[in-house]
Order: sequence, then structure tokens, then C-alpha cells
Amino acid sequence: MGVGDQLIEAFRLHAKGSRKAARAEALAMRDAVSITDPERVRRAYPHEVSGGMGQRIMIAMMLTSDPDILNADEPTGAPEVSVRRQVLTIMEGLLRDRGMGLIFISHDLNLVAASCDRVLIMYAGRLVETCAGNKLHEAPTDRLAVLDRDAAWAEAPGVLS
Repeated sequence: MGVGDQLIEAFRLHAKGSRKAARAEALAMRDAVSITDPERVRRAYPHEVSGGMGQRIMIAMMLTSDPDILNADEPTGAPEVSVRRQVLTIMEGLLRDRGMGLIFISHDLNLVAASCDRVLIMYAGRLVETCAGNKLHEAPTDRLAVLDRDAAWAEAPGVLS
């Protein structure tokens, strides 16, 4: 299935609109995520686009449902720093322009500190620490305590003891 058809299908599933309205919305979404040459991208298949373009297409698909909160799990996984910056800039603009919230899931703590207001640190699906994003790199006055392992964590599926 081509990229354009995937965007149209996503819009039609969420908005229950006509194919013509879905096509117009798909074009608008491509513009919103800075996809140049939208007609070429519309005809392309996912394996024919770059990693950065694929990430922008996925963001466009997520926006078709007009969410209040964008859940972005490692959205900057591309190896090229310039592509990561482009994706972040696009997301920041969309959040600002649409008034959306963001749940940003990442292992890149430098990126988290620079991009997030509040940081929640989780282990084995449980919240273990919180802090303000701008305080993430501040050294504690005391030595950082070793995390106490909850016995229930060892029994959680997918968690090695």
C-alpha cells in the first residue's frame, strides 16, 4: 500500500469522511510535517522513502485523528543528527500550533532534558522518580541511592531477575 493510500485510510478510519475529504486531509498532513513534493511521496511505498521521511509520515498518520496528546516513543531514532533535529522541530511546531500535549518516550537523556518540562523515570513499568526537565542533569548533593528492587518486579513478564 502506498504512503498516500495509508494516510487516506488513517483519516477515513478516524474521521469517517469521504475519500475526497480524506485525500485533502492527507495533503494537509503532509504539509504540516514539512514533506516536500507531496505528490511524489503520495505515490511512494514505505520502503522507497528515507528514515527521516518515514518518521514524518508516521507523525502525519498520528495527527489524522486530531489527538489532544501525541504519544511519541523514540521519535528521533534516526541515526543522523540533522534528521533528529528536523523531527523535533516539526513536533514542537505541531504541539504549539495545535495546543497538543506530548508524552515523549526516550532513552536519550540529553534530548529529554532539552525537550521536556517534566521527566518521569520508569523501571519495569513502574514510576520510580520524577523531576523537572531542566533539573535532570543537576548532580544530587548526596550519592545517588541504589534502587531498591521490589520483589514483584522479578515476577513481572519480560523482566529478568
